[in-house]
This record gives sequence, C-alpha cells and structure tokens, in this order.
Amino acid sequence: MSPRRSYDQYCSAARALDVVGDRWTLLIVRELLAGPRRYTDLHADLPGVSTDVLASRLKDMERDGISTRRKLPPPGAAYVYELTARGRQLLPVLQALGEWGQAELGARRPTDAVRAHWFALPLLRALEGEGVVEVRLAEGEFHLHVGAEDGPVYGEGAAPVEPDARLVLDSGTCEALARGELSLADAVRDGRIEVTGEGTLAKALLDL
Repeated sequence: MSPRRSYDQYCSAARALDVVGDRWTLLIVRELLAGPRRYTDLHADLPGVSTDVLASRLKDMERDGISTRRKLPPPGAAYVYELTARGRQLLPVLQALGEWGQAELGARRPTDAVRAHWFALPLLRALEGEGVVEVRLAEGEFHLHVGAEDGPVYGEGAAPVEPDARLVLDSGTCEALARGELSLADAVRDGRIEVTGEGTLAKALLDL
C-alpha cells in the first residue's frame, strides 16, 4: 500500500484531494457506482490503467474508507470491490465534474476508448423522478436506477426488473447529450430517442 500523501493544507478541498485526487481514483469510483465489481472487470473497463496502479488505488481506497473488498460465496468464490456509503457520496462530485467537463469532450477522437455505461452519468443528470430505465446503444445496453439513494446507480446489460422506461438512441445522439449540445427533451421531441414503457418515467419523457 502506497504511503498517503497530503497537500498539508487546512482546507476541505485539499483534504478531499488527498483522498481522491490521485490519477484513476475517481474513475474507479465511476465504475464501482455500478455495484460490486471484480478486479478483472474493473481492469477491462479502465483501458490504460496498469495492473499495479489499479491494485494500489484499490488498496488506498479501502484504507481511506471509500471502498471495501469481500469474497463472494460459492460457487463464485471471487473477490469483489464495492463502494462504502462514504464512497457513494462521491456521485454528485462526479456528476458536477462531468457537467463541468462537457466543454472538454469535443468530437470523439480515434484513440478514445468508449464503454456504453460511461453514458450513464450524463443521462442520470438529465432524468428526473424515480425508477429503472433501460438504455440501448450500438455499443451495448445498460440500465439506470434513477433517484436511487443507496446501492448501484447504474448497471451493465438489460435491467434486472421490468423497466419503467426503455430508451433506444444512436451513439451520435448520446455523445451530443454528453457534450451538452442537445437536451433530453429535444432529443425525444425530434425522434432521436425512442421511448417505450408504461412507467411514470416513460410517460414523463413522452410528455416533454
């Protein structure tokens, strides 16, 4: 475990950066907002991180009370990492950071990696209410737990329950939403997002 470094400044922002300011830490939090993840899953969805750095960051996060590690019962018997309640409190931090960073996205570069569930956070910012939303993109499917106060806020693949709304959209539309160039309401009205479902979230989207 790496020694904890500090800015040695009596400032809450500096203290927060002592804990989560290292490279990769907040992106690991982004992945763990999906719920318990195995080390191999985290490594696969964090292209560019070395195994040594990932292992070091996970140990640091456990030490600092942001995440925990536990062993799944048989037949899984694998270790998974998950956020603590304090770790989950970083969701609005990531949301604010993502909103601030919209202007930095620009057009997608040939070297940019992408995962379907990376669009979960910008979509969560645009959705109001409570319920489960299933999203289908060319890159894959994921689902959102809109308004969730505890537990995962999104997950990969189809929703584990009947969703309140299903959204189908292309990558260009999702990228425009992520960049802040297109509102969810306009995308629905213009037919760029197909909305189906019987839940209140679907009805609210169709009434936008």
